[in-house]
Amino acid sequence: MQTPFPDDPPPIRPVEPDPADCCGEGCAHCVLDRYDEALERYRAALAAWRLRHPDAPLP
Repeated sequence: MQTPFPDDPPPIRPVEPDPADCCGEGCAHCVLDRYDEALERYRAALAAWRLRHPDAPLP
């Protein structure tokens, strides 16, 4: 797929981990916590991208 903004492509949504990827041991940096953090960064990056490209269709 070719993007209409080759020099400024939209951010890519992080891949959601499978619930089985979590070991359930209460890790300080659980894969689910890391996904939530990545999703927050993605949403911020997408909001900034949308400001730069207000007429672009949603990625």
